[in-house]
Amino acid sequence: MAGKSRLFAVWPGEWSSHLFVIDDLDEYAKAHGIKHDEERTGLKEHVHDVRWEPNPYASDSPRSPYISVSVTLDCGCEIHDLRAFADQMKEQRGWNVATSGGWGSSGRPGESRTYSLRVRRKSLTQ
Repeated sequence: MAGKSRLFAVWPGEWSSHLFVIDDLDEYAKAHGIKHDEERTGLKEHVHDVRWEPNPYASDSPRSPYISVSVTLDCGCEIHDLRAFADQMKEQRGWNVATSGGWGSSGRPGESRTYSLRVRRKSLTQ
């Protein structure tokens, strides 16, 4: 941030390696979640107004550690980056949102979207 450090990346090859200078540290920080980027994630940095319920269309095993849930953000945010949302929900509500599986959304333009996510069952609270 003070301009006293430089960041390099090495792309190793079979016979030689290439050295790159990361010249846009701001973009690098955003891309790696070091600095929050509201435009990229769709999420403001605030406590989200979240409604959730078990997904009525899911056929979750009662023995599975994860449950499918329908989540609506009444605060006007949208989820564009699941990992950023998972980090915020871990911090705000203690949820363990699965980031390795599929997820989706539904809703009409201009209305709050409903997201289908998987969350660790024991981490869910009202």
